[in-house]
Amino acid sequence: MDPKTKGIIATIASVVLCGCPGLFMCFFGATSVFASSIPGADIDVMGSSDPAAATTMGIVFLCLSLIFIAIPIAVGFFSFRKKPAVVVSNNEPIPPAS
Repeated sequence: MDPKTKGIIATIASVVLCGCPGLFMCFFGATSVFASSIPGADIDVMGSSDPAAATTMGIVFLCLSLIFIAIPIAVGFFSFRKKPAVVVSNNEPIPPAS
């Protein structure tokens, strides 16, 4: 299989498996942080109605989502970048002729 084809498959797989869940976690984290700032909101985080728990969970999800979104970007960058050509060094001294 061609290396470019492998890169395309890896990029699409990482977008589906990491990018989409990362976006969903980003939206959920932002919603949690926003809901925790509204006074009198009905908050339920693992049985706790404390707004600080919702804020903490939202910030954690936002941080994790940044990592999940960065993975497909890194996979695409490393699979499609042009690798530098190998330079053959010919700086060895020539032996004297006898």
